[in-house]
Amino acid sequence: MSAIRECPLAATLAQRMRTGREDLVERWLSRIAERVTLQPNDIFPTDELLNHVPLLIDGIARYLEDPADEITADTPVVAKAVELGELRHTQGFDAHQILREYEILGGVLFDFLVHTADEVEEPCGRGELLVCGHRVFRSIAVIQQYTTSHFLRLADERTRDREDRLRGFNRAVTHELKNRIGSAGGALEMLAEDWVAEDPKQRRRFVDIAARNVAAMKDTLGTLLELSRIDTDGAPARNVLLADVAGEVRRQLREFAEARGVEVQIADDLPRAEVPAAPLELALSNYVSNAVKYRDPGEPRPWARIEGELREKEGGCEIVVRVRDNGLGVPLDAREQLFTRFFRAHEGTVTGEEGTGLGLSLVREAIEAAGGKVWFEFPDRGSVFALSVPCA
Repeated sequence: MSAIRECPLAATLAQRMRTGREDLVERWLSRIAERVTLQPNDIFPTDELLNHVPLLIDGIARYLEDPADEITADTPVVAKAVELGELRHTQGFDAHQILREYEILGGVLFDFLVHTADEVEEPCGRGELLVCGHRVFRSIAVIQQYTTSHFLRLADERTRDREDRLRGFNRAVTHELKNRIGSAGGALEMLAEDWVAEDPKQRRRFVDIAARNVAAMKDTLGTLLELSRIDTDGAPARNVLLADVAGEVRRQLREFAEARGVEVQIADDLPRAEVPAAPLELALSNYVSNAVKYRDPGEPRPWARIEGELREKEGGCEIVVRVRDNGLGVPLDAREQLFTRFFRAHEGTVTGEEGTGLGLSLVREAIEAAGGKVWFEFPDRGSVFALSVPCA
């Protein structure tokens, strides 16, 4: 049987498919929504994307009607297939879900064509019907291939980027821990010296060195444990209300803040919006704990306040969260390095507050992995550490 063999029903079926494309898209979306954790409106989250979905149906209809109208890389339908692959990548789908998505589309279209063929009074042989079915199958397979290929390319790029960052991170952490272990070990060795054992002042000095480095290693390991809580496997993040994240962070840091006389406040007008739980909790914990650590000792009522707003942007909206304080601020010459690994802006100027310098760099990586960004603002008094994530 020739692949060019014509079916008298092909043109009629293609026209019916174009006419019913809105219903076909709705049925496709409903079937997808039954199988993923996204709400139906989030499967194609903007009108622009949703309006482009019927172009996939049009491309299939064109090929059904005329097999010479091949679906190639420069056709509009392929551009929309690639766009769909990028969307699914940002939404955290996996390759199996994309394949399943097109399997569902195929089922919807074949069911539609079966019922349409029974209604149309056109003479058509069984072999000719199979040719029409093959054209629909092939067009779906081609569109699926472009969507999946683009999705996998983006996934590979993200994996390579993560591997590069992980290697650099491992080198930096290994170097930090090695230095800390060396310092603590050296201090303990000095404690065995007779001249140190006989001098209480020297003994206290080396005990402090060992204790300080052990505490720093503990902080580093604690930070790594916090980082491990962030979901990095590409699955959709667990979303919770921003107010719930802020409340949980305040609860976790209550004793820490009260011991230093800092009041942790939450703005009354936080937007009722959902945010990715793990990255936001990590970020706010670091922002608030830094505000507590670097409070102004001359301030009679130190505070740190969590604020939030919804901000419209092209193609949707974003949630902006700020932690504002009336603390020491950050020296001008240290600001550009604030989100750099192992950098401590107040090292040597603020005593009694240990840290690893990893916190803000992990915040940056976690928020950027969630599709957002971080930054800082320095008003006349205190400081503001901010972040934004796409609306969930």
